[in-house]
Amino acid sequence: MTKRVLTGINTTGTLHIGNYVGAIRPAIRDSRNPDVQSFFFLADLHALIKCQDPARIERSRRQIAATWLAAGLDPDKVVFYRQSDIPEIPTLNWLLTCCTAKGQMNRAHAYKAATDAAVEAGRDPDSDVSMGLYCYPILMAADILMFNADEVPVGHDQLQHLEMARDVATRFNYLYAKPDAPFFTMPQATGGSAVEVLPGLDGRKMSKSYNNVIPLFEGGRKALDEAVSRIVTDSKLPGEPKDPDSNSLCVLYAAFSTPEELEAFKNELRAGLGWGEAKKRLADKIDAEIGPMRKRYEELMASPETVEAILQEGARKARAYAVPFLARLKEAVGLRAFTAPVEAAAEEKTVKQAKALFKQYREKDGLFYFKLAMNGRELLLSEGFASGRDAGQWVGRLKKEGYAALEGAPVKRTEGTTDDDLRAALDTFRED
Repeated sequence: MTKRVLTGINTTGTLHIGNYVGAIRPAIRDSRNPDVQSFFFLADLHALIKCQDPARIERSRRQIAATWLAAGLDPDKVVFYRQSDIPEIPTLNWLLTCCTAKGQMNRAHAYKAATDAAVEAGRDPDSDVSMGLYCYPILMAADILMFNADEVPVGHDQLQHLEMARDVATRFNYLYAKPDAPFFTMPQATGGSAVEVLPGLDGRKMSKSYNNVIPLFEGGRKALDEAVSRIVTDSKLPGEPKDPDSNSLCVLYAAFSTPEELEAFKNELRAGLGWGEAKKRLADKIDAEIGPMRKRYEELMASPETVEAILQEGARKARAYAVPFLARLKEAVGLRAFTAPVEAAAEEKTVKQAKALFKQYREKDGLFYFKLAMNGRELLLSEGFASGRDAGQWVGRLKKEGYAALEGAPVKRTEGTTDDDLRAALDTFRED
């Protein structure tokens, strides 16, 4: 059965090598799994919590979108969108806010850290707290629950927010859903990379706030070389044995090499390889992977209309899920149209007709077939089966397993049918 994985990227700055190793590379790798339906979004509404510089927000959104695309994210195989292009998310945020206890928000780590810092500085506890910061976990819950993500790759600092999303989902389901038909599934946290936190130039966590980062694409090879040259090492000269674990050099090298290559590199350091030559080899190793991506990044940055078109198409695909789902949620909480019973029945009939349908039939050749249609449009047509039972077994499997069952299935798509068309159609059986 296809699982949904959702990844959000905050748009408050440019990405660096640590972001690439810890989040971008593993997420793109996982998105190529045919059993995974991936949602990637630019968390630009979240960015407004930390940054009120419009030029910086806009620049960051472009840079980060171009970075993900240049690093290999395939917009035809994932749903890639800007958070702010999905108006259903803020609406869901409000529905969830109205059934979330203030006491739960009081325990959020980001809020507590801000109040503790203010008290320590002798100020009012809430002097540095906006409502955006205070309610941040609920907006994050809306991001996740809008698409009923099964898994969310998060760092350790975000685990509490995922638990809050589960609590909020449980509360909403309790208030408004039938016991056997919850609106929200419970998202699970997953790790991104074995190297979740990459050390920076000084050995501390790589972070812009420490000014110890290695840039990913910005500044080209020159900026990469300059950053690597600033990695803190000891004063041992070429020819003197060196401790490979005394600084960040080998940890960074490990992120771009095989275990065998890393061990050979360490042995050379023990044998007296100079720090300058070692840093050059590290820069070469990093550039061998990201250098080919840099050209694509520069092309995308020079063509904002290309990136915009990709994100608009991603928003269209995301809203194909969000619009009908939010309509169900609004209906559940009582935000309903003032429709007469006869009209309501007609509307319900229309909704049912909009569901995907399998049709089984027998042709003149004596074989049994089935086809899948949605909104009156045929999407799939099967090969012929010797018995209706064989055809019915495939229909049952497609309903149960969804998109994942298509691999190896004896079916062919009709002209113009896309992966997203098939996922949306088969998801209607999942919702049932």
